Amino acid sequence: MGSHLQLSFLVLVMVTLATFMIPTFAQLTPNYYDKVCPKALPIIKSIVKQAIIREKRIGASLLRLHFHDCFVNGCDGSVLLDDTPSFLGEKTALPNLNSIRGFEVVDEIKVAVDKACNRPVVSCADILAVAARDSVAILGGAQYWYQVLLGRRDAIYASKDAANANLPPPFFNFPQLLASFQSHGLDLKDLVVLSGGHTIGLAKCITFRDRIFNDTHIDPNFAATLRDSCPRRSGDGDTNLTPLDASSPSQFDNTYYKALLHKKGLLHSDQELFKGGDDGGESDRLVQLYSYDPYAFARDFGVSMIKMGNLKPLTGYEGEIRYNCRKVNY
Repeated sequence: MGSHLQLSFLVLVMVTLATFMIPTFAQLTPNYYDKVCPKALPIIKSIVKQAIIREKRIGASLLRLHFHDCFVNGCDGSVLLDDTPSFLGEKTALPNLNSIRGFEVVDEIKVAVDKACNRPVVSCADILAVAARDSVAILGGAQYWYQVLLGRRDAIYASKDAANANLPPPFFNFPQLLASFQSHGLDLKDLVVLSGGHTIGLAKCITFRDRIFNDTHIDPNFAATLRDSCPRRSGDGDTNLTPLDASSPSQFDNTYYKALLHKKGLLHSDQELFKGGDDGGESDRLVQLYSYDPYAFARDFGVSMIKMGNLKPLTGYEGEIRYNCRKVNY
């Protein structure tokens, strides 16, 4: 009898130890840093605000960094990694090359939060998520604030090929855009509302040249005006910048959708969201809704950003917390 009790006790101990040894992959939570480093989020907001005061465009850049991070193997900070002898990272992929920016602000945030927390406890992936939210709220006001879910860890690998394959280009038509979003678990509503991020920021001539010279679903006066700074010949003015939302390029609001109603979307992919005919369907309805109801846009934008921010995050013992957002720890 004693041997049976000893055996049972041994089994219980082994099961208990195994339970503690198995990694647990917790869900992201809004209060992740409340105890481990309550100073982290206020510091991120402060640095983002200072960066936007220096250059308003940086808000759009930080929002875009988060989007480009999440669409390539999930929200894991991989977009921040420099190339190494073992991999070509995402920075040199076609959609990112000489395009994504804001890395210095991320570096500044990382140094500040690590100092305040006395150790590297805030992941680079979480920094991107919070900086994107803060940018939107600073440029758009309190109605655009949403509660970011936190607890991501950082990837130790990045892929140029994955970035080329997963980031939708500005010439995509609506079915291609929807397929791209659906491949990441996002739906038509997410596509329309997240595209509203183009209410801030600038685009290079090379990304909309074909639209202003060849598209038919475009306001002719709008196209003619753009041709002044974006000539037809490739190579001429390729890097000239134009606001994605000419009405209020530094204000996060719903004027992006108003422009689509008048066939004044800058990118081909923008205007694809609104056809204005019988075939527009749900996408047209959402563009119309957001064009006259800024509160509906603010509400739905936050919901979709949280949804996008939850794309395949690394948690538990996966990945690492980087000491330097540009390189892995080893």
